[in-house]
Amino acid sequence: MTTPATDRLAIARAAYNDVPLYDPKRTPVKIDLTDNTNLWGVPPNAERAIRDFAHSTITRYPTLYGSELKRALAEHAGVTPDMIVTGCGSDDILDSAMRAFGNENDLVAATDPTFAMVPIFAKMNTLRSILVTELPQHDVDADALLATGAKLLYVCSPNNPTGALVARRTLEKLIDNAPGVLLVDEAYVEFAGVSNIDLLKRSNRVLLIRTMSKAFGLAGLRIGYAIGAPELVAEVEKSRGPYKVNALAEQVAITALRSDVQWVEEHIQLAIEVRDRLTIELLKLDLDPMPSSANFVCVPVKHCVAVGLAMREKGVGVRPFPNLPRVGDCLRISVGPWPMVDQCVKALAGAMKKVGKK
Repeated sequence: MTTPATDRLAIARAAYNDVPLYDPKRTPVKIDLTDNTNLWGVPPNAERAIRDFAHSTITRYPTLYGSELKRALAEHAGVTPDMIVTGCGSDDILDSAMRAFGNENDLVAATDPTFAMVPIFAKMNTLRSILVTELPQHDVDADALLATGAKLLYVCSPNNPTGALVARRTLEKLIDNAPGVLLVDEAYVEFAGVSNIDLLKRSNRVLLIRTMSKAFGLAGLRIGYAIGAPELVAEVEKSRGPYKVNALAEQVAITALRSDVQWVEEHIQLAIEVRDRLTIELLKLDLDPMPSSANFVCVPVKHCVAVGLAMREKGVGVRPFPNLPRVGDCLRISVGPWPMVDQCVKALAGAMKKVGKK
């Protein structure tokens, strides 16, 4: 439960006065399509590594900074280990990067809409934040972002919650003109079929932030990482501190990276196929789903909160986004095995009909 600001201790940090606890207020449902995770299950060798994990390892600390995991991630990404920093989820990397490069009252500029935790992490690190509305076609407004003069620029590609991919020319413009550090959140990049790693050659002030929670199906183990110039990731590593990836998570992630990539790639393709099939079904409901490069579809739906609640009553969870800039009311629907998504489409059709009659 969130503690009201009026009840806080006088010695508590003032910057946290209006920082809420993250609480999406979701009731459990049989089919949960809210979090954009891999709903096909755990990669098989990773699952075996969990079963075979040595219990004696639990009594010892994990490695300080995930050296072996960094080597495995570097091999996977085609970079050197000194270009990798790991963390407890990609949001830990983002939080740490803000601490590493932002002094008190420095400005963080991000697109709107985007990942909702960005302004909260900024406030938690005594930084200011500003949101810049995206362009009508859902690309990032690079000129407006740069005009803020912010020391830290944040873009998400593919974007959450819209699924829109940031244009290559937009990223290049931001890289070439950013006054400070450019943070590129690539949590869903595997589903987009693109790579921006070569852009790191343009600047040593670009951090590509990624996760093993989505395509790799390891959300519960909280494994995030970022790729950047060695001198850049070294500062993030200082800020994030040691022992942030637990021993089980590190071992399972290494196994997945070295033994399960084919399984992961096959299920990325499945996700893309279901995403395209879901888009077709939404069009049949006279809806206008947004083009997506992620493992979810964002679709404008009037009275989205009421529709979302009606769907939960039928055992299906999706994420409502009321009054989203450039979009309006909409629902974000994660993809998964088609029988789950098919039930979602049916629940959506029934919920819209129910809400429309009120």
